[in-house]
Amino acid sequence: MGTLYEAEKPHAIFIPYPAQGHISPMLKLAKLLHNKGFHITFVNTEYNHKRHLKARGPNSLDGLPDFQFRTIPDGLPTSEVKDATQDVPSLCYSTSRNCLAPLCSLISEINSSHMPPVSCVVGDGVMTFTILAARQFGIPIAIFWTASACGCLGYMQYRKLVEQGVVPFKDKNFMTNGDLETTIEWIPPMERIRLRDIPSFIRTTDENDIMLNFFIQQCDALPKASAIIINTFDSLEHHVLESLSSKLPPIYPIGPINSLVSELIDDKKVKEIRSNLWNEQSECVEWLNSKEPNSVLYVNFGSITVMNEEQLIEFAWGLANSKKPFLWITRPDLVEGKSAMLPIEFLEETRERGMLANWCNQEEVLKHGSIGAFLTHSGWNSTMESIVSGVPMISWPFFAEQQTNCRYCNTEWGNGMEIDNNVKRDEVEKLVRELMEGEKGEIMKKNAKEWKRKAEEACKIGGSSCTNLDRVINEVLLSN
Repeated sequence: MGTLYEAEKPHAIFIPYPAQGHISPMLKLAKLLHNKGFHITFVNTEYNHKRHLKARGPNSLDGLPDFQFRTIPDGLPTSEVKDATQDVPSLCYSTSRNCLAPLCSLISEINSSHMPPVSCVVGDGVMTFTILAARQFGIPIAIFWTASACGCLGYMQYRKLVEQGVVPFKDKNFMTNGDLETTIEWIPPMERIRLRDIPSFIRTTDENDIMLNFFIQQCDALPKASAIIINTFDSLEHHVLESLSSKLPPIYPIGPINSLVSELIDDKKVKEIRSNLWNEQSECVEWLNSKEPNSVLYVNFGSITVMNEEQLIEFAWGLANSKKPFLWITRPDLVEGKSAMLPIEFLEETRERGMLANWCNQEEVLKHGSIGAFLTHSGWNSTMESIVSGVPMISWPFFAEQQTNCRYCNTEWGNGMEIDNNVKRDEVEKLVRELMEGEKGEIMKKNAKEWKRKAEEACKIGGSSCTNLDRVINEVLLSN
C-alpha cells in the first residue's frame, strides 16, 4: 500500500529565479505544499546548487525522500562559483532563452522514474518559460510572484509606457533633470505615482535594454498561467490586488509566507531544509542579547544591492553620528568591484555600540526584542519580514520594484521613511534619530505594530492567506 500511495501523491516541481530573494520564498511555498501532502522537486541552477553546498555543507541539499533538489543549467558560460549573485541582466537574458529544454528533459526523466509523475508546476514570476513547460505536459501551472503586488502592477505598465513614448527616455540626463518626478495619473489605484516610483528598469535611453524588454515579455506571459500566487496579504494591498485581478488569472495572496510557514509547519526535518547562499553568523543574535529593548538599528541592504565607496562611508558616518547601537550586515560584495572596507576611525568610534557581520538569519534578527528599526533596501522579503516583526523602516531602494515598495511604505502603509539616493551622512543621522526617538517615529512604530497584527491575522487558520493556500491547492494544483 505504501508504494501505491507514494505513486499517487501529487508532485509539484518548483523553479525559482536563481537569486536569494526568489529562492527563499519559493522554498517556503515548497515546504507548505509538502506539508499538504505533495512530493516536491525543487530546481536550482547548477551554479547556485554549488554555491549552496559551498556555504552550507556537502549534505545540505540531500533533502528527504519526498523533497528532492535537482538542477538545470542557467545557460551562462561556466564560471568559478563565487560568494555573489551573478549579473542580473545576463541571468534574465539567459534563463528566458536557455532553460525551457533542460526543464522539460528533467520533467520527462522524473516521469519515467520510480517517483510520482510531475502533476503541477510552480514557476517563478520571472521564469515564465515554465508556462510553456507545463503546457507541453498538459499539467496546471501556478506562477509564484515572489515580490509585491504593487511591484507587479508597476511592471505591467512597461508596455504602455513604451507605447506612449515615455520610455525609453530621450535624454540621458533623465536622472538629474526632473523627468523621474513626472506623475502618472492612469494607473488606478496608484494615484499620482511618479516615474521614480515605478520599478527601476524603465530608467534607460535604450529601446533594446535587456531588463526593460525582459519584464515586458514576462508580464505578457503572466495571463497564460493557471493561477498567480503572491507573497502578500489582502488587507496590505487590497486595492492593488483588485486592479491586478481584472488583468490576470485567479490571484491567491498567501503572505507573509514566513508567517504561514511558522503557523502550519511543525516537521523539524522540513524546517531544517534551508536556502541561504551565504553563511549565517549566529554571533549576531548573541550580541543582540546584550542590548536594551528597541534600541538597535538593524542595517542590511539584501543580497544584490551594491554601492560605491563614497556611499558606504556616508552610511557609516551617519550611523556613527546617530550614536545608536547598530548591527550592520556588510556582504563581501556590497561595494561595487571591491570588498567593503570601512574607515579605521569609524571602527574605533563605534566599537562599543556597533557590530558588523557578513550575513545573518534576518527573520531571527528582526524578531529580536532589541531591534528598534531597520535600514533596508526595501526588497520584498525584507519588507514582509519587517512587517511580520512590527519593525518600522528607513528605505534606501536600489533597483527593481524596491522603489515601489518604498513608496508604499512611505505613503500608503505609514511604516517607513525614504533616504535620498544620493546618500549623505547628515540625512542618515537625522532619519535614524527621527525614527528611533522622534514623534514621527512613534507614529510609524504604532503603524508597524498594527500591520504586524493584520499579518498574523491573515496567516491564522481561517485567515485570508491560510484559506487562499488551500484554495489554490484544491482549485488549481490538484485540478489535473
